[in-house]
Amino acid sequence: FFCLQLPNKSLLLAVCAAGIGGTFQYGYNISVINAPTAYVQDFINQTWSERYQTQISDDGLTLLWSTIVSIFTLGGLIGALIGGTLSVRVGRKGTLLTNNIFALLAALLMGLSYPTGLFELLIIGRFISGLNAGIAICVQPLYLGEIAPTSLRGAMGMGTSIFITGGIFTGQVIGLRELLGKEEYWPILLSTTCIPAFLQLLILPWFPESPRYLLIDKGDEEGCKKALKQLHGIADCDSEQEDIEKERNSLSGLQAKKPWELFADRSLRWQVLTIMVLNAAQQLNGINAIYFYAGYVFKQSGIPSDKIPYATVGTGACECITALTCGMLIDRLGRKVLIMGGYTLMAICCVLFTLTLTFQLRLHISCNRDFFCVFPHEGGVTNILTTELFTQNSRPAAYMLAGSVNWSSFFFIGLVFPFIVLGLKQYCFLVFLVICCLVIIYIFLVVPETKNKTFLEIQNEFQSSKKRQIGCSDGAGTILLSTSI
Repeated sequence: FFCLQLPNKSLLLAVCAAGIGGTFQYGYNISVINAPTAYVQDFINQTWSERYQTQISDDGLTLLWSTIVSIFTLGGLIGALIGGTLSVRVGRKGTLLTNNIFALLAALLMGLSYPTGLFELLIIGRFISGLNAGIAICVQPLYLGEIAPTSLRGAMGMGTSIFITGGIFTGQVIGLRELLGKEEYWPILLSTTCIPAFLQLLILPWFPESPRYLLIDKGDEEGCKKALKQLHGIADCDSEQEDIEKERNSLSGLQAKKPWELFADRSLRWQVLTIMVLNAAQQLNGINAIYFYAGYVFKQSGIPSDKIPYATVGTGACECITALTCGMLIDRLGRKVLIMGGYTLMAICCVLFTLTLTFQLRLHISCNRDFFCVFPHEGGVTNILTTELFTQNSRPAAYMLAGSVNWSSFFFIGLVFPFIVLGLKQYCFLVFLVICCLVIIYIFLVVPETKNKTFLEIQNEFQSSKKRQIGCSDGAGTILLSTSI
């Protein structure tokens, strides 16, 4: 069972090169902003006082700080909307490399905020960081899914979650007082986002563009063959190229779709609904709510305030270990089993949190640890399914749609959750329990198992299912193989 197929060394290094400047940045920017909270607020207070000769009000300070934190989400939404288009125009690898411009600019602006006395640069910098994260979380899974061989697509796709959790963990560690968590270092801490960007600019150019993009989008057969040889080895490249050529033939004459065109294509109806449901559920299943409660949970568990950052680092380590484990198991257990298991465990966590808040039971630490072990199941498999449920001409648009739903849901839950707590109090997690149960039922009834299947085989399974059969306007049936969609 644990006899796992190892990827080609070049393929593994390409995944690392894509991830370090990709979704690693997303995770890093989520966690690194927490450590300097008090110091940044003091800086805003001091700057406001020097500029206007009066103290800023508590409400004004809260508004500015919440803007610095939350504008990252707005940037992410816009990044997701443009990421798919960029990936078609300049390629998957080209987009990842270009995206580092935003990371470097954000690092520069946030680093200059303190010496210039302009807290506005923090707001602009966080917005640009969000832009970088939105593009990365849209394009990196696309690149990883297209460079991986069919048998390793799940494991390679889990690289997205591995680098997100790795970024979160690294941000937590770097933010400790022993490193850059001291007051005088906070501008440096926020500008360290430039380091992964420089690393990717140095490493990723040595690896090829997506073979599927080269052959299907650009018609570059030699480039595709060369890329496959580098990524998969000489022995395995012929079968993969044959699979890509089959997909190219099936899509002959078709242009890349726009996101709104996915809704008009009846043959993609269930795939579109599936990625919308899964990406919305990824944010609406209680993930962010439990993140909001993490500090409270540790404090109520009796952990001293000065030790909470170290407990948080422990949860980050749990996330990393779980993401790595999922990466090793996904091509054995399958996507469907893993994602249903993740939502089942999440439902159990919601029950435990409800019991904890209702009866003040000392389940806090174990429940919180369980949650951080569940998160990579759902996020990683959702990204993989977005790659696998669509063919080349509709995949970038699917990622734009998925990213838009994901970031919008992220913003929505951050806005609505305080009102849910106000209305339901200790029963607030029952809302997420219901969502998790509904998603489990949906996955069981609708989503097919996709492991070890080509993109065309997955498309055919959707098309030929009696439960979701959609009549084709030309009367030619619903099997895809060599026909257009």
